[in-house]
Amino acid sequence: MWAASCLASCCAACACSACTTVVSGISRRSARIAYCGLFALSLIVSWILREVAAPLMEQIPWINHFHKTPDREWFETDAVLRVSLGNFLFFTILAIMMVGVKNQKDPRDSLHHGGWMAKVVCWCLLVIFMFFLPNEIVSFYESISKFGSGLFLLVQVVLLLDFVHGWNDKWVGYDEQFWYAALFAVSFVCYVGTFAFSGLLFHWFTASGQDCGLNTFFIVMTLIFAFVFAIAALHPAVNGSVLPASVISLYCMYLCYSGLSSEPREYECNGLHRHSKAVSTSTLTIGLLTTVLSVVYSAVRAGSSTTLLSPPSSPRAGADKPLLPLDNKPSEKEEKEKAKPVTYSYSFFHIIFSLASMYSAMLLTGWSTSVGESGKLVDVGWPSVWVRILTGWATAGLYIWSLVAPILFPDREF
Repeated sequence: MWAASCLASCCAACACSACTTVVSGISRRSARIAYCGLFALSLIVSWILREVAAPLMEQIPWINHFHKTPDREWFETDAVLRVSLGNFLFFTILAIMMVGVKNQKDPRDSLHHGGWMAKVVCWCLLVIFMFFLPNEIVSFYESISKFGSGLFLLVQVVLLLDFVHGWNDKWVGYDEQFWYAALFAVSFVCYVGTFAFSGLLFHWFTASGQDCGLNTFFIVMTLIFAFVFAIAALHPAVNGSVLPASVISLYCMYLCYSGLSSEPREYECNGLHRHSKAVSTSTLTIGLLTTVLSVVYSAVRAGSSTTLLSPPSSPRAGADKPLLPLDNKPSEKEEKEKAKPVTYSYSFFHIIFSLASMYSAMLLTGWSTSVGESGKLVDVGWPSVWVRILTGWATAGLYIWSLVAPILFPDREF
């Protein structure tokens, strides 16, 4: 017993020492990566608690106050939502505190980039405190998370458009035959994937002998979008490219699949109901992967030449500079740089993490409600379908706008 106590104390001391070393090594310029790491940690904690926390939560009286103890799945969902709520509050508080930061002389600039030990401790305390809240607050957070998740999906769309246009401009900028051939090959693969995917959707979600007109409408609309993208991109007045059009077409088809696969399992047109577990696992994995990539990409682009997250007064970074320099060597012009305006909006940067916290919670819980009068898990079904379908349509609209806006407003920069 004494040996075990000593071993535990040594392990705790080593863990604290390692944590202190890590957070002290976070420089001003690597802070964006640190925020991504903290967000990834919240996903790991949510996933672990979803698997192991149910037996403990059943013993907490202010959580399990029902006359009949709910199923294990209810406690798994509740644990994920409580961790997500703590993560959401952490980044939302930071976003509010960073409103109005214009230059690096602002004391809040140092708060944004430093104080990591205090931040980690505050994050842990917030997450722990969420398990002392009544179920009604968690239920309210679950409700608003659906709307926050929709906003995050729109952020994903903007990031995707920013990425594919930058990708296309880079390859075209080489002005070499090889890169033009590569551009054509990637576009061809994306279009083949789009139409092959649509064939699978017709097979899975338009069952013969059933009235599946709504599903057919969703798939056909997505195919129409793909044709419109190609026609608009190749129009002489637009002077676009097939690469962004093909990638956006494939992404819209994926969103269509994601929405159709979220239909209630008892719906006769959902042909994947017999494989619901496998579908849920694949959808969860892809969704979490795209969420993490979107958050990391937003952190990277926040310091680049894009104006996606930049306030109007901020300068653009030079193209020859790395996006995330990680060296900790002090700059010779450090004092002069403090007077420079910030290169991106700190507040909006944290808002992305707040919305991502909501979206990841919806993915981990299957867009399900945590608290009900009966204590039973309720499948949201159609709300989840429409959120994803409408996101696909919003993607189509934003892409078309990115093509026609420079023509309609030639004097403005897009």
